[in-house]
Amino acid sequence: MVYLDFAASTPLLPSVETELFRSFQEDYSNPSSAHQYGRITAEKIEYAREVVANSIGAYKSEIIFTSGASESNNLAIKGYVLANKNKGKHIITSSIEHKCILAICNFLAKEHDYEITYIAPEANGIIKAQNVIDAMRQDTALVSIMHVNNELGSIQPIKEIGNACLERDIRLHVDAAQSYKKLPIDVDELNIDFLSLSAHKIYGPKGIGALYIRDLRETRIQPVIHGAGQEFGLRGGTLATPLILGFSAAIEDKTIENSFNQIQKINEFIRTETNNMKGLINSPEIDYIPHIINIRFPDFDANQFITNSQILCSQGSACSSLNIEPSYVLTSIGLNYIESMNSLRLSIGFDTDFVKVKVFFNELNKFLNRL
Repeated sequence: MVYLDFAASTPLLPSVETELFRSFQEDYSNPSSAHQYGRITAEKIEYAREVVANSIGAYKSEIIFTSGASESNNLAIKGYVLANKNKGKHIITSSIEHKCILAICNFLAKEHDYEITYIAPEANGIIKAQNVIDAMRQDTALVSIMHVNNELGSIQPIKEIGNACLERDIRLHVDAAQSYKKLPIDVDELNIDFLSLSAHKIYGPKGIGALYIRDLRETRIQPVIHGAGQEFGLRGGTLATPLILGFSAAIEDKTIENSFNQIQKINEFIRTETNNMKGLINSPEIDYIPHIINIRFPDFDANQFITNSQILCSQGSACSSLNIEPSYVLTSIGLNYIESMNSLRLSIGFDTDFVKVKVFFNELNKFLNRL
């Protein structure tokens, strides 16, 4: 088996596995307890909160731990707009956001009468900042644009969008699940007000993530999960100490950063081999992260290849891949039904090497020759 689905989820790094299982054995005390063990556990969580904050140029008082990016997205978008209806009932997002964002916007439109503007991408999968700016209105409360698209790897112009939002007093939410630790992120430089993060995209444990909220203590947010006042009253429930400390270990580990050049070389190799085999690249030629590349071949049944080969990859987002239908991301950039169904998303990890990629192309070549 060759695993090329790192954008869907990642294995644990050794450093993370060590910390995670140490914490499960030792950090069993409730961090909200007043006794000594509880205080020690709480101190470890505060250190982890600072690790998250430092990695994005924030204060630790602006970090909320959640179960992952989906919960962070819900808390940021629903939590902000429902608590600030006086700011307006118009939201701007894109048609190629993660399905979580689209589902939240659909909920707000149906149940709370919000008007949603969906910005279409260019053919390269990039959202033009000017199109977002042109859609801004007096009643625009929030803009939500992902940093990196999870199917194409395209990098969105967050800084330009953030500058425009700041000038117009509009809050900006960014889903950074695919860009975190792969691109530099400074929330002040990019003028981001809400940033969603997920641990299992960076070789950390599943079930833990974080949300950055600018000026958290002064920002009105309606909790999505009510509880006993944990996480500044915004996210109820006993904190999952081992998962939080595992997340922190993944952030401090430099494996992702150190493997960037190797991943870039592998991406270039995939592009060359795809072209040699008369395939096409759906991902952009510039402004992309090398960890994700989307390719297609004429007369190619991607679903049959995924089902019957030893290659572990996907046709699109893992949240949608069980549905045998064309990717809405690919149709949004202009691909027709057949072209979308002929496409594969390959996502590369730190232990992906040229041997594994060559196995992929050998399997692909055998499959294409059987057609």
